[in-house]
Amino acid sequence: TTLFRSKDLSLDLDKHLVYLNNQEIHVTPLEYQLLTLFMKNVGKVLTTSHIIEEIYGKGYGNDTQALRALMAGLRRKIEKNPATPEYILTEIGVGYRMKSDEE
Repeated sequence: TTLFRSKDLSLDLDKHLVYLNNQEIHVTPLEYQLLTLFMKNVGKVLTTSHIIEEIYGKGYGNDTQALRALMAGLRRKIEKNPATPEYILTEIGVGYRMKSDEE
């Protein structure tokens, strides 16, 4: 089983499941893709355009509104307080970064 973990959040790649505090949480297929991207790149800043290309495909353009909506939905599910995220941080003007456990 390929398992990614960050604090109380874990992702089981083989089963396509997400757990928060050992409880399975429902995420949409796009939210799952987004979380997988962050979990595979913990600590790295991912640019908005890179994330959009990975999630929506090359021809999608640079519609940051769709990504912001997707991020908001994911944060509502994984963050205790979405306004002060513990897992996925916004890097203003650049993109997003998943905090590493060492931070």
